[in-house]
Amino acid sequence: MSGSGSGTGGKARFDDIYDQPDPRAYFLRLAPLEYEIPQQAQAAFRRAAAERGGGTVLDLCCSYGINAALLNHDVTLAELYARYTDPAVRGLTSAELAVQDKEFYAARRRADAAPVIGLDVAGHALRYARAVGLLDDAFAENLEEGTPPSPRLRAAMADVGLITLTGGGSYLTRRTFAALLEWAGRPVRVSAFVLRTVSYRPIAECLAAYGLRTVADPSRTYPQRLFTDDREQRFAVEAVRALGGDPSGRESEGRFHTVLYESFPADAHGSGD
Repeated sequence: MSGSGSGTGGKARFDDIYDQPDPRAYFLRLAPLEYEIPQQAQAAFRRAAAERGGGTVLDLCCSYGINAALLNHDVTLAELYARYTDPAVRGLTSAELAVQDKEFYAARRRADAAPVIGLDVAGHALRYARAVGLLDDAFAENLEEGTPPSPRLRAAMADVGLITLTGGGSYLTRRTFAALLEWAGRPVRVSAFVLRTVSYRPIAECLAAYGLRTVADPSRTYPQRLFTDDREQRFAVEAVRALGGDPSGRESEGRFHTVLYESFPADAHGSGD
């Protein structure tokens, strides 16, 4: 589905901005909605990457590599909004922008940068993220369809020590996680920011089957973005209540909120948040 029409259960979708040759449309569309969850997740992902005991980071639904940009570079989401919505870049071709972006990110690369690979169905976005140096490898595969991981992805999973997620929690199921963990070659940690409108229990149960213990603090939430309209807000409020949550002060005030779920090998000590 293209555009920002109705998505899963009433949540708007923005499929047309997720697979462009570069991220300008993505930032232009999401700026008015104050989409902020990648920035909210930055500290948690950096901590998890530092604690993972080595290995590669796999970012699910990675799109243009925004999480990798924030994880591995001295840059903020606000700076990226300013960069990609600047009228000065509107006249650039995608290739010209990619050349500038490669220099931009290289100059801000952190000394503790972790190897990051990405999984997404958006091939154009993945090519951009690789071209500018945000992803070390990328996989345009849809494991939700029941197709097994490609040989390349199976091989890459052998060194994955951390799986991250900030977008896609409403659409991914245990199918994707099981397909990936089947090929894990080392203990894997999962750090996922998931909207309060969906239950993470089926995925947590899947992770438990692979020896991962999931912890969360439902009382602490992280804002994702403003609602697109009253219909989307009504959907969110009703969905949160249906799951036994209280939308007061959160969804009732006009924004989607997420909960951080962290999953550790059962014999590991989780630091929590």
